[in-house]
Amino acid sequence: MKKYNWGILGPGNISAQFTKGLKLLKNTRLYAVGSRSEERAKKFAGDFGYEKYYGSYEELATDPGLDIVYIASPHSHHHRHALLCLENGKHIICEKALAHNEKEVREMFGAARKGNVFMMEALWPPFQPSYIKASEILQSGIAGKILHMDCIFAFRGPFDPANRLYNPDLAGGSLLDIGIYPVMDILRYLGEPDEIKTNAIIASTGVDESISVLFGYRSGQSASFYSSFTTHGGVATKIYCEKGNIILKRRKDQSQSVKLELSDGTEEEYIYKPEAKGYQFEAVEVMECLDRGLTRSKVVSEEFSLSLIRTLDRIRYDAGIIYPCEKNV
Repeated sequence: MKKYNWGILGPGNISAQFTKGLKLLKNTRLYAVGSRSEERAKKFAGDFGYEKYYGSYEELATDPGLDIVYIASPHSHHHRHALLCLENGKHIICEKALAHNEKEVREMFGAARKGNVFMMEALWPPFQPSYIKASEILQSGIAGKILHMDCIFAFRGPFDPANRLYNPDLAGGSLLDIGIYPVMDILRYLGEPDEIKTNAIIASTGVDESISVLFGYRSGQSASFYSSFTTHGGVATKIYCEKGNIILKRRKDQSQSVKLELSDGTEEEYIYKPEAKGYQFEAVEVMECLDRGLTRSKVVSEEFSLSLIRTLDRIRYDAGIIYPCEKNV
C-alpha cells in the first residue's frame, strides 16, 4: 500500500475535522501545514501531529516531499491557492465552493489537466452512508419518480461584519457557505434546472444572510431550498416521490439519517454515525484514484463541479449578488 504525504493549506476548524479523518487511514502521513502565520501553522502541526509547518503557502506548495494538499482557505482564495499547488505539481482536494465563479473553476481544472495532476472538490455528502442509502432507495424504484425536492440548511449565528461569513471580500454569504449543500443535493437527483427564481435577504455588508430559491424543470419536476444564518432551521433534504417520501437529515449529535415513508404506511429509518463525521471517505477517494492513475474522481467529477458552480452563478446573478472582485471584470 502506497503511503501519501498530506499537507494542509489553511489550518482551521474544517482542516481539524479533515485531519481527524486522515488519522483513521493507514496510507496517510501527516506531513506539512501551511499558513500565512508561522505561529498558527506551528500550533496546528503540534496539535495534530504534522511533521512540518510553514509560514507561507508558497513554501508548502514547493515542498518536494508533499503529495496531496487539502485546501481550506476562504472561498475567495481557493482559485489562487489551487493554481499555486497545481502549478507546483501537487494533487489537490479543495473545499467547496471551488471558487468565486465558473470562469475561475475552469481555470483550475485547466491547470490540473496541464500538469497531469489530480483535482477534486471536497464535497462531503456523496460519500456519506445516508446519501448512498438514499440513492439505493431511489434506484430501486420503490418510491417512484421524484416529483419535488425541498431542502434547508440554516443556523442562527451572531452578525459580525468582520467574520468571513459576512465578508464580501472573502466571498461570504449563506449561498456559498451552506446553501451549496441543498444545491448539490438537487443537482445530484434532478440535474440543472431550466428556470431559477430567487429571493435573497442582503446583509448590510452586501452578502446574502438568507436566500430562498425555486428550481423549475421542463419535465414538470421542481425543487426549492432555503439557506440562512438567521434561523435554527437545521439541515434536511426532503425528496417527494410518486409512491412516498425520502427524508435525509443531519442531527445535532452528528449522526445522519435517511427515512423512507411509503404511501401504504410503510416506514423505514436508517441511522449512521461514521467516525470523524465521515471526512475520511473523501481522502480515501483521492488516494484510490491516484492508486489507479486517475486525475479525476467519478464520484465528484469535474463535470459535476462545473454544473454546481454554474448553478451557483445563476442563483447569485438572479439575486443580484456580485462579489467585489467581479465588479470590474
